[in-house]
Amino acid sequence: MLQEHAKIVDFIAAAEGVTGRKKLQKMVYILKKLGEPFQEKYEFHIYGPYSEELTARIEELCDMGFMTEAKEDKGSYMQYKYAVTAEGLEFRAALGQQGFDPAQVAELNSRSSRFLELTATLLYFEQLPREEQVEKVHIVKGKLNFTEAEISEAFDFIGQLRDARLQ
Repeated sequence: MLQEHAKIVDFIAAAEGVTGRKKLQKMVYILKKLGEPFQEKYEFHIYGPYSEELTARIEELCDMGFMTEAKEDKGSYMQYKYAVTAEGLEFRAALGQQGFDPAQVAELNSRSSRFLELTATLLYFEQLPREEQVEKVHIVKGKLNFTEAEISEAFDFIGQLRDARLQ
C-alpha cells in the first residue's frame, strides 16, 4: 500500500509540484494509460477520467506531512498547489524511487488543464476508432467546444508521449 503512496510522491517530486487538482488527476491518468504502474481506478466524471483513490491518497499524503496542499483564492474558484515536503522526499527514498521520466512529466505539467482534460478523454475512449473518439469528445465535452485543431494536437501529443516511451 505504501508503495502506491510513494509513487504519487515520486511523481509530484518529478513534476516539481503540480498546480490544480484536475491537472494532477489528468497527468496521472495519462501516464497510467501510457503504461506507468499506477494502481488507482478511474471512472468517467464531469471533467473526464477521475480517481477517488487518487484523491484519497493525496489527502493521506498531506495528512502524513509528505506533501503540502496550498490553496489560492482565484476569486471565482480555489486553486490548489501540491508539493513534496522534505519528509516526503525521505519517505520516497526509503521506499525506493520509481524514476519517472522528468522530461515527460515536465511536458505534461507544462500543458493546460483544458488540454490535459481533452487528452485524457481521448485516451479514455481509445478503444474506439479515431472518428468515434472525436464524436464522443464532442458529446461528453460539448460545452468546451474543442476545435479540430485542438483535437488533432491532442492526438499528436499522445503519439509523441508513446514514441518517447519506446526510446
